Amino acid sequence: MDPYRVFDDRRRPRRSGFWPALFGAALGAAVAVAVMAATLERLPAPGPAPMAPREAPAAPSPMRVEVTSAVSDVVERTESGVVGVVNLAEQPGFWERRTAPLLQGTGSGIIFADDGRTLFVATNHHVIEGAGAVEVVFPDGSRAPATVRGADRLSDLAVLQVSRPAGPYAVLPFGDSDRLRVGEPAIAIGNPLGLEYSRTVTVGVISATNRSIPVDLAGDGHVDWELDVVQTDAAINPGNSGGALLNIAGQVIGISSAKISDVGVEGIGFAIPSNFARPVLQALVTAGRVVRPYLGIGVKDLQEFSSDDWATTLRLPRGVTEGVVLVDVAPGSPAAGAGLKELDVIVALDGQPTPTGAVLRKWLYTKKRPGDAVKIAFFRDGVRREATAVLGTMP
Repeated sequence: MDPYRVFDDRRRPRRSGFWPALFGAALGAAVAVAVMAATLERLPAPGPAPMAPREAPAAPSPMRVEVTSAVSDVVERTESGVVGVVNLAEQPGFWERRTAPLLQGTGSGIIFADDGRTLFVATNHHVIEGAGAVEVVFPDGSRAPATVRGADRLSDLAVLQVSRPAGPYAVLPFGDSDRLRVGEPAIAIGNPLGLEYSRTVTVGVISATNRSIPVDLAGDGHVDWELDVVQTDAAINPGNSGGALLNIAGQVIGISSAKISDVGVEGIGFAIPSNFARPVLQALVTAGRVVRPYLGIGVKDLQEFSSDDWATTLRLPRGVTEGVVLVDVAPGSPAAGAGLKELDVIVALDGQPTPTGAVLRKWLYTKKRPGDAVKIAFFRDGVRREATAVLGTMP
């Protein structure tokens, strides 16, 4: 028997069970709610389900992008073959009796040959013209005195000889300029506006392959020569002269020489074609000069004379409007030996018309050699005549 339970066996009067039951149910519900509320107060506030801890993501590795192109590959292989050329004049020092070098100008050059001891650098004649001394600036910034091996004003080319440097350099190969096509890529490397912008790279295309630009050799305002050039829109600026114009194979197809710099004109630059430059450079290396045929005449274009002179002084027939007037015939020259005289008007050499003195020189220097015979067609006293001269060697 449970000691804590009191048993009462007495009979009691019977009562209705509805209301007590209802009251008991309400009381039980209240107790249950109170107990639940107390229990809920002790529970943690609801929140997102706990997640298993995760490791912090590793720091991203630096992205490396390999950017390359045919142009950048060419530049990487060839830029150490382009050097700076410094033109120095010997100027007396202010406080000293000995001379001090004075900077006259800068340009560019191309290393095109290496004999194991010295390097041969191609540049423009006008870059080193009038120099008392010349220096070459290599890609690493080192300088070395250079000797002018040879220079040729007519072709605007010169060759420098300089000792091999301790730093890196490259010998650039020549390409075939006769195979150039208009529109193909062209890469110019040089030193525009001085050594501060050394080995600047500009890119364009071959704009034309058969251009000729007039050259005034005597500085008298008259055209003496027509230089064959390649035209490009790759930027060529002062200081680029003597630098490399390359094809996409990394071959020198031109030596940068000139540009048109008129107001409003952009992208018209010129380079001496490699096929024209190579024999000239080789001659300068071998002999120090270019051997050319010699006729022994001084000329002026017929167009420089008035129409009155055509009729009275030169006594030309009406149909003759182009030609070259002889203003000088050197004594003992091939021209004098052939019977030519002053005021004769040459109209053809070997049947090729000679409308100007530039055309005459170009044909003579590119088609003939010393010792060759040339047939000369000319007018004298209104009569067309012919003579044959055996060309000499230009002094």
